[in-house]
Amino acid sequence: MRYICESCGYIYDPDEGDPDGGIPPGTAFEDIPETWFCPVCGARKADFTPWEEAD
Repeated sequence: MRYICESCGYIYDPDEGDPDGGIPPGTAFEDIPETWFCPVCGARKADFTPWEEAD
């Protein structure tokens, strides 16, 4: 499942991870440390919500 940053709209995709933020590809959102921040705007992990694409 992907998660979207409520502040800027960045979508975290576990297949891609966040290599620049130290999160390797294949890392589930639930497994990301609470200290991780949005790579685009710096929002906290708590500011992300589940995101599903509309069909």
